[in-house]
Amino acid sequence: MTHSELLVSCSDISKSYAERPLFSGLNLGFHAQERTGLIGPNGSGKSTLLKILAGIEVADTGQVIPKGDIRLVYLSQSEDFSFNQSVEQALWEVLPDKHPDPDMFAKISKIADQAGFHSLDAQVSTLSGGWIKRLAIVRALVQEPDLLLLDEPTNHLDIEGIVWLEKTLARPDFTFVLVSHDRAFLENVTNKIVELNKLYPDGFLEVKGNYSLFLEKREEFSASQGKLEQVLANKTKREIEWLRRGPKARTTKAKSRINAAHALQDELGEVRSRNQNNKAAGIEFSATGRKTKKLLQAEGISLKRKKKSLFHSLDITLSPGSCLGIMGSNGAGKSSLLQILSGDIAPDKGEVRRADGLKIIYFDQGREQLDQDKSLKDALCPSGDQVVFQGRPLHVVSWAKRMRFTPEQLPLPVSKLSGGEQSRLLIARLMLETADVLLLDEPTNDIDIPTLEILEQSLSEFPGAIVLISHDRMFLNNLCDNLLFLDGQGESTYFADISQCLDVLVRQKKTRQSESESKETDKTHAKPARPCKMSYKDQRELESIEKDIEKAEQAVADLKEEMSLPEVVVDAQKLEDLCARLSQAEEHVQKLYERWDELEKLAEKLRM
Repeated sequence: MTHSELLVSCSDISKSYAERPLFSGLNLGFHAQERTGLIGPNGSGKSTLLKILAGIEVADTGQVIPKGDIRLVYLSQSEDFSFNQSVEQALWEVLPDKHPDPDMFAKISKIADQAGFHSLDAQVSTLSGGWIKRLAIVRALVQEPDLLLLDEPTNHLDIEGIVWLEKTLARPDFTFVLVSHDRAFLENVTNKIVELNKLYPDGFLEVKGNYSLFLEKREEFSASQGKLEQVLANKTKREIEWLRRGPKARTTKAKSRINAAHALQDELGEVRSRNQNNKAAGIEFSATGRKTKKLLQAEGISLKRKKKSLFHSLDITLSPGSCLGIMGSNGAGKSSLLQILSGDIAPDKGEVRRADGLKIIYFDQGREQLDQDKSLKDALCPSGDQVVFQGRPLHVVSWAKRMRFTPEQLPLPVSKLSGGEQSRLLIARLMLETADVLLLDEPTNDIDIPTLEILEQSLSEFPGAIVLISHDRMFLNNLCDNLLFLDGQGESTYFADISQCLDVLVRQKKTRQSESESKETDKTHAKPARPCKMSYKDQRELESIEKDIEKAEQAVADLKEEMSLPEVVVDAQKLEDLCARLSQAEEHVQKLYERWDELEKLAEKLRM
């Protein structure tokens, strides 16, 4: 296909759900060898547009016209596999020829091998969430699409998986449209960006180039719209003054000017409305202004969960203006480290010294601080109709609008909010507190790029210290002075930036592969190795069991505290009931530790 060949065109398409319009009158075209990143605020219709292009959904109005013989493949956010099949079977079932042709088998094996599947015999049921995502991508690639549609393809992928996908998609002959909030990923793989947003007159902004160029063009557009609004405001002011003098529409010229004045008012209203929609959430954290050189100092801290060492002999110093990023695999102890710094749990060894009266704000990725049954209004404003932000009162409606919530959403229970909306709600609550230190556990999860950008800007201006956990490489690079990587085996390493971290990880992986290949060469009589992975269920359990243990231990601590109350000590029946509950709670903790040990042994065995 030639570079300029049009593969799919969208002519005046619109889509709404119930009374909520997503987009209207879109006119877009996607050409061969265009690697398009589709972005926009939550609710702008990105995923819906992909489904319309794929023919899964139908536009309310307009036409989608694909080239007649185009081979189009769609990859959704969720994967649909039969767990009672091998990797090879999962790949062959999407191909027109189900019989193993040697050439096609070689091609499939090569693509799968590049993705990390060194044998096709592994059962889908043994794959973790990240490997199932890789398999879904490989299954899309082996179909050799002319146009590939991908919805959030980096979800569940670890950093090595993302790097593999970037190398695959960055080929100059590749053509795709993908939805992603990962700005580094967009920067590395796209040559065209389309943002769906009602602030643009056409409903979208299209820029041919990578994400950096898109940011420049978007800034130019925003500046031009601000100037246009000012010019229209001045013209409208003059025309309104003329209209107030009561001109008679006796001549054609007078009638024309009156009509033009009204049209000018309408145009100004449209521009102002679009510019108003351009406002992102007003995120701003309040600092105490403390000038202490060392806000927090951790020396030689270590933590184990039963027999597993999460980290040992770790030193951390937090000073005003510093920002430390924490990276590592699931279960490596990242969240536990934040809890040690906050004082919620104690290290097994070492010491954490905090400045007197130190104020710490903690952002919990699990959003456990949010009551899902409360209304949005009560969650935003627990004490009535007003909040006090930076010393001044704000009505709950104004506070909600600042965080990009509508008045109509205020009665909704928190459980009805999207993941991104719940993240904004939690940020809004934390903004009402003053802090010396911000501890942020995956603050970018589920939030769209506009909110992410304003969060990043706010954090860059925060004068206190920040410690954040994130998988967003651009977010970490733009904010952090240092990166701390926890390898999940007890070792911790500081890096200057993401690039240095990735270089070391890639070298370590190559070394492990080389050692593994050397061992396999010596095993001349061994059975063929089969790539074993933890089941998805076990992987998810391993990822969450650390938090389950923390909750269970907290329940034990709460019961012990209740048993020490004076009114309980003298109540024999109450004390007996609490003792029974305490015994059950301690037994539950012990079982969780035993299960964790089982899962860790299984994971270690499969890594060997």
